[in-house]
Amino acid sequence: MTSRAYKTILVIAAVLLLVLVHFTQQSLNQSRADLGLTRIAPLENAPPILAFTTVALGGFRGLIANALWVRAVDLQDQGKYFEMIQLADWITKLQPTFASVWVNQAWNLVYNISIKFRDPPERWRWVLAGIELLRDRGLRYNPKETLIYRELAWFFQHKIGFYLDEAHMFYKQAWAEQIIDLFGPGQPNYEALIDPQTDELRARAKLLREKFKMDPLQMRAVDETYGPLEWRLPEAHAIYWAILGLKMAKPEELITLRRVIYQSMQLSFQRGRLVENPFDRTFEFGPNLDIIDKANQAYEDMMRDDAEMREHIKGGHRNFLRDAVYFLYTHNRLSEAARWFRIIQDKYPNKPLIMNDETSMPGTLTLDEYAVRRVQEDVGETSTDRVKAIIEGLIKKSLYSLAIGEEDQATGYALLAQKVWQRFQDSIPDNQKVRVGLPSLAHLRQTIVDQITNPPADAAPSVHAMVAQLRARLGMPPSTNAPPSSVPSP
Repeated sequence: MTSRAYKTILVIAAVLLLVLVHFTQQSLNQSRADLGLTRIAPLENAPPILAFTTVALGGFRGLIANALWVRAVDLQDQGKYFEMIQLADWITKLQPTFASVWVNQAWNLVYNISIKFRDPPERWRWVLAGIELLRDRGLRYNPKETLIYRELAWFFQHKIGFYLDEAHMFYKQAWAEQIIDLFGPGQPNYEALIDPQTDELRARAKLLREKFKMDPLQMRAVDETYGPLEWRLPEAHAIYWAILGLKMAKPEELITLRRVIYQSMQLSFQRGRLVENPFDRTFEFGPNLDIIDKANQAYEDMMRDDAEMREHIKGGHRNFLRDAVYFLYTHNRLSEAARWFRIIQDKYPNKPLIMNDETSMPGTLTLDEYAVRRVQEDVGETSTDRVKAIIEGLIKKSLYSLAIGEEDQATGYALLAQKVWQRFQDSIPDNQKVRVGLPSLAHLRQTIVDQITNPPADAAPSVHAMVAQLRARLGMPPSTNAPPSSVPSP
Protein backbone atom coordinates (compact mmCIF):
# COMPACT_ATOMS: atom_id res chain seq x y z
CA MET A 1 0.00 0.00 0.00
CA THR A 2 1.35 3.39 -1.00
CA SER A 3 1.94 6.13 1.53
CA ARG A 4 -0.80 8.29 -0.03
CA ALA A 5 -3.39 5.52 0.12
CA TYR A 6 -2.47 4.74 3.74
CA LYS A 7 -2.90 8.37 4.77
CA THR A 8 -6.20 8.56 2.94
CA ILE A 9 -7.49 5.51 4.83
CA LEU A 10 -6.37 7.02 8.15
CA VAL A 11 -8.14 10.31 7.38
CA ILE A 12 -11.35 8.49 6.44
CA ALA A 13 -11.13 6.36 9.60
CA ALA A 14 -10.59 9.47 11.73
CA VAL A 15 -13.60 11.19 10.20
CA LEU A 16 -15.77 8.12 10.76
CA LEU A 17 -14.60 7.87 14.35
CA LEU A 18 -15.32 11.57 14.95
CA VAL A 19 -18.82 11.15 13.54
CA LEU A 20 -19.33 8.09 15.76
CA VAL A 21 -18.03 10.00 18.81
CA HIS A 22 -20.41 12.86 18.02
CA PHE A 23 -23.47 10.62 18.18
CA THR A 24 -22.13 8.69 21.17
CA GLN A 25 -21.41 11.92 23.05
CA GLN A 26 -24.95 13.13 22.45
CA SER A 27 -26.28 9.91 23.93
CA LEU A 28 -23.92 10.19 26.91
CA ASN A 29 -24.89 13.81 27.53
CA GLN A 30 -28.54 12.91 27.48
CA SER A 31 -27.99 10.02 29.89
CA ARG A 32 -25.98 12.23 32.26
CA ALA A 33 -28.71 14.86 32.14
CA ASP A 34 -31.42 12.27 32.84
CA LEU A 35 -29.45 10.98 35.82
CA GLY A 36 -28.77 14.48 37.14
CA LEU A 37 -25.00 14.02 36.84
CA THR A 38 -24.33 17.23 34.98
CA ARG A 39 -25.95 20.41 33.69
CA ILE A 40 -26.07 20.65 29.92
CA ALA A 41 -27.93 23.97 29.71
CA PRO A 42 -25.88 27.05 30.63
CA LEU A 43 -26.65 28.88 33.86
CA GLU A 44 -29.02 31.80 33.44
CA ASN A 45 -28.20 35.26 34.86
CA ALA A 46 -24.97 33.96 36.35
CA PRO A 47 -22.22 36.38 37.42
CA PRO A 48 -19.30 36.66 34.93
CA ILE A 49 -16.90 34.65 37.11
CA LEU A 50 -19.44 31.83 37.46
CA ALA A 51 -20.20 31.82 33.74
CA PHE A 52 -16.49 31.67 32.99
CA THR A 53 -15.68 28.80 35.34
CA THR A 54 -18.64 26.67 34.23
CA VAL A 55 -17.97 27.11 30.50
CA ALA A 56 -14.32 27.92 29.91
CA LEU A 57 -12.92 25.22 32.18
CA GLY A 58 -15.16 22.56 30.70
CA GLY A 59 -14.66 19.11 32.17
CA PHE A 60 -11.62 20.23 34.15
CA ARG A 61 -13.79 22.13 36.60
CA GLY A 62 -15.04 18.80 37.98
CA LEU A 63 -11.50 17.63 38.66
CA ILE A 64 -10.60 20.91 40.35
CA ALA A 65 -13.80 20.86 42.42
CA ASN A 66 -13.11 17.29 43.54
CA ALA A 67 -9.60 18.25 44.72
CA LEU A 68 -10.98 21.26 46.61
CA TRP A 69 -13.74 19.13 48.11
CA VAL A 70 -11.22 16.62 49.46
CA ARG A 71 -9.30 19.49 51.06
CA ALA A 72 -12.52 20.94 52.49
CA VAL A 73 -13.41 17.62 54.11
CA ASP A 74 -9.95 17.49 55.70
CA LEU A 75 -10.40 21.01 57.09
CA GLN A 76 -13.81 20.09 58.51
CA ASP A 77 -12.34 17.03 60.22
CA GLN A 78 -9.75 19.35 61.77
CA GLY A 79 -12.40 21.84 62.89
CA LYS A 80 -11.00 24.61 60.68
CA TYR A 81 -14.36 25.99 59.64
CA PHE A 82 -13.24 29.50 58.75
CA GLU A 83 -10.67 28.13 56.29
CA MET A 84 -13.44 26.07 54.71
CA ILE A 85 -15.47 29.13 53.76
CA GLN A 86 -13.20 30.19 50.90
CA LEU A 87 -12.81 26.64 49.61
CA ALA A 88 -16.56 26.09 49.67
CA ASP A 89 -17.06 29.39 47.83
CA TRP A 90 -14.65 28.24 45.10
CA ILE A 91 -16.42 24.89 44.82
CA THR A 92 -19.82 26.52 44.40
CA LYS A 93 -18.35 28.68 41.62
CA LEU A 94 -16.89 25.62 39.90
CA GLN A 95 -19.93 23.38 40.45
CA PRO A 96 -22.93 25.63 41.25
CA THR A 97 -25.34 22.71 40.84
CA PHE A 98 -23.53 20.59 43.44
CA ALA A 99 -26.19 20.94 46.17
CA SER A 100 -24.19 19.20 48.88
CA VAL A 101 -21.57 21.98 48.87
CA TRP A 102 -24.20 24.69 49.35
CA VAL A 103 -25.75 22.75 52.22
CA ASN A 104 -22.39 21.95 53.81
CA GLN A 105 -21.21 25.55 53.63
CA ALA A 106 -24.50 26.89 55.04
CA TRP A 107 -24.43 24.31 57.85
CA ASN A 108 -20.93 25.42 58.87
CA LEU A 109 -22.02 29.05 58.96
CA VAL A 110 -25.17 28.36 60.97
CA TYR A 111 -23.93 25.71 63.40
CA ASN A 112 -20.14 25.54 63.53
CA ILE A 113 -18.96 29.11 63.02
CA SER A 114 -21.77 30.97 64.79
CA ILE A 115 -21.02 29.29 68.13
CA LYS A 116 -17.42 30.52 68.00
CA PHE A 117 -18.76 33.92 69.08
CA ARG A 118 -20.23 34.84 72.46
CA ASP A 119 -21.97 38.04 71.35
CA PRO A 120 -25.57 37.20 70.23
CA PRO A 121 -25.65 39.85 67.43
CA GLU A 122 -22.42 38.40 66.00
CA ARG A 123 -23.83 34.89 66.20
CA TRP A 124 -26.99 36.04 64.47
CA ARG A 125 -24.93 37.52 61.63
CA TRP A 126 -23.50 34.08 60.82
CA VAL A 127 -26.84 32.30 61.24
CA LEU A 128 -28.51 34.76 58.88
CA ALA A 129 -25.59 34.40 56.42
CA GLY A 130 -26.19 30.64 56.24
CA ILE A 131 -29.91 31.13 55.60
CA GLU A 132 -29.25 33.72 52.92
CA LEU A 133 -26.64 31.48 51.27
CA LEU A 134 -29.19 28.74 50.65
CA ARG A 135 -32.17 30.99 50.00
CA ASP A 136 -30.52 33.64 47.81
CA ARG A 137 -27.79 31.70 46.02
CA GLY A 138 -28.23 27.96 46.46
CA LEU A 139 -31.83 27.93 45.24
CA ARG A 140 -30.98 30.37 42.45
CA TYR A 141 -28.89 27.69 40.74
CA ASN A 142 -30.76 24.68 42.14
CA PRO A 143 -34.44 25.64 42.10
CA LYS A 144 -35.56 21.99 42.09
CA GLU A 145 -33.09 20.64 44.66
CA THR A 146 -35.16 19.20 47.52
CA LEU A 147 -32.16 18.94 49.86
CA ILE A 148 -31.72 22.73 49.89
CA TYR A 149 -35.39 23.35 50.68
CA ARG A 150 -35.25 20.81 53.49
CA GLU A 151 -32.11 22.32 55.07
CA LEU A 152 -33.45 25.86 54.76
CA ALA A 153 -36.65 24.80 56.53
CA TRP A 154 -34.59 23.00 59.18
CA PHE A 155 -32.55 26.13 59.96
CA PHE A 156 -35.75 28.02 60.73
CA GLN A 157 -37.30 25.17 62.72
CA HIS A 158 -34.25 24.05 64.67
CA LYS A 159 -31.58 26.77 64.86
CA ILE A 160 -33.94 29.71 65.36
CA GLY A 161 -37.02 27.93 66.70
CA PHE A 162 -35.54 25.49 69.22
CA TYR A 163 -33.80 26.27 72.50
CA LEU A 164 -30.47 24.51 72.03
CA ASP A 165 -28.49 27.66 71.24
CA GLU A 166 -28.15 29.98 74.21
CA ALA A 167 -28.75 32.95 71.88
CA HIS A 168 -32.03 31.55 70.53
CA MET A 169 -34.16 34.32 72.05
CA PHE A 170 -32.03 36.94 70.31
CA TYR A 171 -32.49 35.09 67.00
CA LYS A 172 -36.26 35.00 67.47
CA GLN A 173 -36.40 38.68 68.38
CA ALA A 174 -34.15 39.69 65.46
CA TRP A 175 -36.20 37.68 62.97
CA ALA A 176 -39.50 39.03 64.33
CA GLU A 177 -38.21 42.59 63.95
CA GLN A 178 -37.31 41.94 60.30
CA ILE A 179 -40.80 40.63 59.58
CA ILE A 180 -42.43 43.54 61.42
CA ASP A 181 -40.40 45.93 59.25
CA LEU A 182 -41.61 44.00 56.20
CA PHE A 183 -45.32 43.66 56.96
CA GLY A 184 -45.89 46.26 59.61
CA PRO A 185 -47.88 45.41 62.76
CA GLY A 186 -50.22 42.46 62.64
CA GLN A 187 -50.65 39.78 60.01
CA PRO A 188 -49.69 40.36 56.36
CA ASN A 189 -52.39 41.55 53.98
CA TYR A 190 -52.01 38.97 51.22
CA GLU A 191 -54.34 40.63 48.75
CA ALA A 192 -52.54 43.95 49.08
CA LEU A 193 -49.17 42.28 48.57
CA ILE A 194 -50.37 40.26 45.58
CA ASP A 195 -51.84 43.34 43.86
CA PRO A 196 -50.32 46.40 45.56
CA GLN A 197 -52.07 49.68 44.85
CA THR A 198 -49.87 52.19 46.68
CA ASP A 199 -46.17 53.02 46.59
CA GLU A 200 -45.76 51.71 50.14
CA LEU A 201 -47.40 48.40 49.32
CA ARG A 202 -45.41 48.06 46.11
CA ALA A 203 -42.22 48.61 48.10
CA ARG A 204 -43.25 45.96 50.62
CA ALA A 205 -44.16 43.47 47.89
CA LYS A 206 -40.84 44.09 46.15
CA LEU A 207 -38.93 43.61 49.40
CA LEU A 208 -40.83 40.38 50.09
CA ARG A 209 -39.96 38.94 46.69
CA GLU A 210 -36.44 40.27 46.21
CA LYS A 211 -34.97 40.11 49.72
CA PHE A 212 -36.94 37.34 51.41
CA LYS A 213 -37.53 35.40 48.15
CA MET A 214 -41.14 34.72 49.16
CA ASP A 215 -44.27 34.77 47.03
CA PRO A 216 -47.42 36.26 48.66
CA LEU A 217 -49.58 33.88 46.62
CA GLN A 218 -47.74 30.92 48.09
CA MET A 219 -47.85 32.47 51.56
CA ARG A 220 -51.61 32.80 51.32
CA ALA A 221 -51.96 29.17 50.20
CA VAL A 222 -49.78 27.96 53.10
CA ASP A 223 -51.76 30.03 55.58
CA GLU A 224 -55.08 28.75 54.26
CA THR A 225 -53.89 25.15 54.62
CA TYR A 226 -51.99 25.32 57.92
CA GLY A 227 -52.83 28.65 59.52
CA PRO A 228 -53.49 31.19 60.72
CA LEU A 229 -49.70 31.20 61.11
CA GLU A 230 -47.63 33.80 62.89
CA TRP A 231 -45.11 34.91 60.25
CA ARG A 232 -43.02 36.75 62.83
CA LEU A 233 -42.04 33.34 64.24
CA PRO A 234 -39.63 30.93 62.50
CA GLU A 235 -41.98 27.94 62.40
CA ALA A 236 -44.17 29.60 59.76
CA HIS A 237 -41.13 30.01 57.50
CA ALA A 238 -40.05 26.41 58.11
CA ILE A 239 -43.48 25.29 56.88
CA TYR A 240 -43.31 27.66 53.89
CA TRP A 241 -39.96 26.35 52.59
CA ALA A 242 -40.87 22.72 53.29
CA ILE A 243 -44.08 23.15 51.27
CA LEU A 244 -42.07 24.57 48.35
CA GLY A 245 -39.73 21.59 48.58
CA LEU A 246 -42.66 19.17 48.47
CA LYS A 247 -43.60 20.55 45.05
CA MET A 248 -40.17 19.47 43.72
CA ALA A 249 -39.67 16.27 45.72
CA LYS A 250 -39.43 12.76 44.40
CA PRO A 251 -41.54 10.13 46.20
CA GLU A 252 -38.62 8.96 48.35
CA GLU A 253 -37.91 12.57 49.43
CA LEU A 254 -41.41 13.40 50.66
CA ILE A 255 -41.09 12.01 54.18
CA THR A 256 -38.31 14.30 55.41
CA LEU A 257 -40.18 17.40 54.26
CA ARG A 258 -43.47 16.19 55.72
CA ARG A 259 -41.75 15.65 59.04
CA VAL A 260 -40.54 19.25 59.05
CA ILE A 261 -44.13 20.37 58.44
CA TYR A 262 -45.74 18.32 61.20
CA GLN A 263 -42.99 19.13 63.71
CA SER A 264 -43.30 22.84 62.89
CA MET A 265 -47.08 22.62 63.21
CA GLN A 266 -46.60 21.07 66.65
CA LEU A 267 -44.35 23.96 67.70
CA SER A 268 -46.71 26.51 66.13
CA PHE A 269 -49.50 25.13 68.27
CA GLN A 270 -47.45 25.07 71.47
CA ARG A 271 -45.95 28.56 71.16
CA GLY A 272 -47.04 29.96 67.83
CA ARG A 273 -48.71 33.11 69.11
CA LEU A 274 -46.54 36.15 69.67
CA VAL A 275 -47.63 38.29 72.61
CA GLU A 276 -45.95 41.67 72.97
CA ASN A 277 -45.39 42.85 76.51
CA PRO A 278 -46.43 46.51 76.22
CA PHE A 279 -44.39 47.52 79.24
CA ASP A 280 -40.85 46.43 78.25
CA ARG A 281 -41.46 45.90 74.50
CA THR A 282 -40.33 42.28 74.60
CA PHE A 283 -42.05 39.31 73.00
CA GLU A 284 -43.49 36.30 74.74
CA PHE A 285 -44.86 33.11 73.27
CA GLY A 286 -48.22 31.51 73.82
CA PRO A 287 -50.10 28.62 72.25
CA ASN A 288 -51.81 29.25 68.93
CA LEU A 289 -55.19 27.72 69.74
CA ASP A 290 -56.69 28.69 66.39
CA ILE A 291 -54.68 26.04 64.49
CA ILE A 292 -55.58 23.04 66.64
CA ASP A 293 -57.76 21.49 63.94
CA LYS A 294 -55.09 21.92 61.26
CA ALA A 295 -52.30 20.74 63.54
CA ASN A 296 -54.36 17.66 64.32
CA GLN A 297 -54.83 17.06 60.59
CA ALA A 298 -51.06 17.33 60.08
CA TYR A 299 -50.59 14.52 62.62
CA GLU A 300 -53.27 12.42 60.92
CA ASP A 301 -51.60 12.93 57.52
CA MET A 302 -48.18 11.97 58.88
CA MET A 303 -49.51 8.81 60.53
CA ARG A 304 -51.07 7.87 57.21
CA ASP A 305 -48.02 8.64 55.06
CA ASP A 306 -45.08 7.66 57.29
CA ALA A 307 -45.47 3.98 58.15
CA GLU A 308 -41.94 3.76 59.54
CA MET A 309 -42.58 6.40 62.20
CA ARG A 310 -46.30 5.80 62.73
CA GLU A 311 -46.10 4.53 66.31
CA HIS A 312 -43.73 7.32 67.27
CA ILE A 313 -46.07 9.91 65.71
CA LYS A 314 -48.99 8.42 67.61
CA GLY A 315 -47.20 9.19 70.86
CA GLY A 316 -46.66 12.79 69.74
CA HIS A 317 -50.27 13.01 68.62
CA ARG A 318 -51.54 11.86 72.02
CA ASN A 319 -49.36 14.45 73.77
CA PHE A 320 -50.63 17.09 71.35
CA LEU A 321 -54.25 16.26 72.20
CA ARG A 322 -53.48 16.35 75.94
CA ASP A 323 -51.91 19.79 75.51
CA ALA A 324 -54.79 20.99 73.34
CA VAL A 325 -57.32 20.19 76.08
CA TYR A 326 -55.17 21.76 78.79
CA PHE A 327 -54.32 24.95 76.87
CA LEU A 328 -57.93 25.48 75.84
CA TYR A 329 -58.99 25.03 79.47
CA THR A 330 -56.43 27.53 80.76
CA HIS A 331 -57.63 30.05 78.15
CA ASN A 332 -61.25 29.67 79.32
CA ARG A 333 -62.34 28.04 76.04
CA LEU A 334 -64.18 25.35 77.92
CA SER A 335 -66.55 24.09 75.22
CA GLU A 336 -63.64 23.53 72.82
CA ALA A 337 -61.65 21.86 75.60
CA ALA A 338 -64.58 19.50 76.21
CA ARG A 339 -64.73 18.60 72.49
CA TRP A 340 -61.04 17.70 72.31
CA PHE A 341 -61.29 15.89 75.64
CA ARG A 342 -63.86 13.60 74.04
CA ILE A 343 -61.68 13.18 70.97
CA ILE A 344 -58.62 12.02 72.91
CA GLN A 345 -60.73 9.54 74.86
CA ASP A 346 -62.21 8.12 71.64
CA LYS A 347 -58.87 8.10 69.79
CA TYR A 348 -56.79 6.51 72.55
CA PRO A 349 -59.24 4.62 74.80
CA ASN A 350 -56.53 2.34 76.21
CA LYS A 351 -53.98 5.03 77.11
CA PRO A 352 -53.99 7.02 80.37
CA LEU A 353 -54.79 10.70 80.13
CA ILE A 354 -52.02 11.49 82.63
CA MET A 355 -48.62 10.12 81.65
CA ASN A 356 -47.62 6.98 83.56
CA ASP A 357 -50.79 7.04 85.68
CA GLU A 358 -53.07 4.07 85.08
CA THR A 359 -55.73 5.61 87.36
CA SER A 360 -56.42 8.23 84.69
CA MET A 361 -57.77 5.97 81.96
CA PRO A 362 -60.40 7.56 79.68
CA GLY A 363 -63.79 7.61 81.37
CA THR A 364 -62.37 7.90 84.88
CA LEU A 365 -61.80 11.69 84.93
CA THR A 366 -63.98 14.68 84.17
CA LEU A 367 -62.56 17.62 82.24
CA ASP A 368 -62.11 19.64 85.43
CA GLU A 369 -60.37 16.73 87.14
CA TYR A 370 -58.08 16.23 84.16
CA ALA A 371 -57.03 19.90 84.14
CA VAL A 372 -56.20 19.77 87.84
CA ARG A 373 -54.32 16.51 87.47
CA ARG A 374 -52.30 18.01 84.62
CA VAL A 375 -51.13 20.77 86.92
CA GLN A 376 -50.17 18.24 89.55
CA GLU A 377 -48.80 15.68 87.10
CA ASP A 378 -45.22 16.12 88.27
CA VAL A 379 -46.01 17.28 91.80
CA GLY A 380 -47.15 15.17 94.71
CA GLU A 381 -50.54 16.30 95.95
CA THR A 382 -49.96 15.40 99.61
CA SER A 383 -47.67 18.34 100.36
CA THR A 384 -49.53 21.45 101.46
CA ASP A 385 -46.58 23.70 100.65
CA ARG A 386 -46.17 22.34 97.13
CA VAL A 387 -49.86 22.59 96.31
CA LYS A 388 -49.92 26.10 97.77
CA ALA A 389 -46.99 27.02 95.52
CA ILE A 390 -48.89 25.68 92.50
CA ILE A 391 -51.96 27.75 93.34
CA GLU A 392 -49.89 30.88 93.93
CA GLY A 393 -48.18 30.34 90.57
CA LEU A 394 -51.54 30.06 88.81
CA ILE A 395 -52.77 33.23 90.52
CA LYS A 396 -49.63 35.08 89.44
CA LYS A 397 -50.11 33.89 85.85
CA SER A 398 -53.72 35.05 86.00
CA LEU A 399 -52.77 38.52 87.24
CA TYR A 400 -49.94 38.87 84.72
CA SER A 401 -52.23 37.87 81.86
CA LEU A 402 -54.77 40.42 83.06
CA ALA A 403 -52.11 43.15 83.11
CA ILE A 404 -51.04 42.58 79.50
CA GLY A 405 -54.61 42.32 78.23
CA GLU A 406 -54.97 38.53 77.91
CA GLU A 407 -58.36 38.38 79.64
CA ASP A 408 -59.36 34.85 78.56
CA GLN A 409 -56.09 33.43 79.80
CA ALA A 410 -56.42 35.35 83.04
CA THR A 411 -59.88 33.85 83.60
CA GLY A 412 -58.64 30.36 82.72
CA TYR A 413 -55.75 30.44 85.19
CA ALA A 414 -58.02 31.81 87.93
CA LEU A 415 -60.49 28.99 87.28
CA LEU A 416 -57.72 26.40 87.40
CA ALA A 417 -56.39 27.84 90.68
CA GLN A 418 -59.87 27.48 92.17
CA LYS A 419 -60.15 23.86 90.96
CA VAL A 420 -56.73 22.88 92.34
CA TRP A 421 -57.59 24.50 95.68
CA GLN A 422 -60.96 22.75 95.86
CA ARG A 423 -59.53 19.34 94.91
CA PHE A 424 -56.86 19.53 97.59
CA GLN A 425 -59.30 20.67 100.28
CA ASP A 426 -61.72 17.88 99.37
CA SER A 427 -58.94 15.31 99.73
CA ILE A 428 -58.31 16.24 103.39
CA PRO A 429 -60.50 14.81 106.18
CA ASP A 430 -62.51 17.43 108.05
CA ASN A 431 -60.68 16.77 111.30
CA GLN A 432 -57.32 17.57 109.63
CA LYS A 433 -58.24 20.69 107.66
CA VAL A 434 -57.05 23.04 110.40
CA ARG A 435 -53.68 21.28 110.59
CA VAL A 436 -52.80 20.64 106.91
CA GLY A 437 -55.48 22.53 104.98
CA LEU A 438 -54.89 25.54 102.81
CA PRO A 439 -55.81 29.15 103.58
CA SER A 440 -58.90 30.35 101.78
CA LEU A 441 -58.49 31.02 98.06
CA ALA A 442 -59.48 34.65 98.60
CA HIS A 443 -56.72 35.02 101.18
CA LEU A 444 -54.12 33.45 98.86
CA ARG A 445 -55.18 35.71 96.00
CA GLN A 446 -55.14 38.85 98.12
CA THR A 447 -51.65 38.02 99.40
CA ILE A 448 -50.35 37.70 95.82
CA VAL A 449 -52.15 40.88 94.74
CA ASP A 450 -50.56 42.80 97.61
CA GLN A 451 -47.10 41.49 96.69
CA ILE A 452 -47.40 42.29 92.99
CA THR A 453 -49.12 45.66 93.17
CA ASN A 454 -46.68 47.24 95.62
CA PRO A 455 -43.25 47.02 94.01
CA PRO A 456 -40.30 48.92 95.53
CA ALA A 457 -39.86 52.51 94.38
CA ASP A 458 -36.56 51.66 92.66
CA ALA A 459 -38.10 48.91 90.51
CA ALA A 460 -37.72 49.20 86.74
CA PRO A 461 -40.09 51.63 84.99
CA SER A 462 -41.59 48.73 83.01
CA VAL A 463 -42.52 47.02 86.30
CA HIS A 464 -44.25 50.14 87.59
CA ALA A 465 -46.08 50.53 84.27
CA MET A 466 -47.36 46.96 84.41
CA VAL A 467 -48.40 47.31 88.06
CA ALA A 468 -50.24 50.55 87.26
CA GLN A 469 -52.14 48.79 84.49
CA LEU A 470 -52.98 45.85 86.75
CA ARG A 471 -54.20 48.11 89.56
CA ALA A 472 -56.42 49.93 87.08
CA ARG A 473 -57.89 46.65 85.80
CA LEU A 474 -58.52 45.50 89.39
CA GLY A 475 -60.19 48.80 90.29
CA MET A 476 -57.45 49.73 92.75
CA PRO A 477 -56.13 53.27 93.27
CA PRO A 478 -52.65 54.13 91.92
CA SER A 479 -49.66 53.03 93.98
CA THR A 480 -48.33 55.69 96.35
CA ASN A 481 -44.69 54.90 95.52
CA ALA A 482 -45.08 54.71 91.73
CA PRO A 483 -43.46 57.31 89.47
CA PRO A 484 -46.10 59.67 87.99
CA SER A 485 -45.27 58.59 84.43
CA SER A 486 -46.30 54.99 85.17
CA VAL A 487 -49.89 55.87 86.03
CA PRO A 488 -52.19 54.86 83.12
CA SER A 489 -54.22 57.55 81.44
CA PRO A 490 -57.94 57.57 82.34
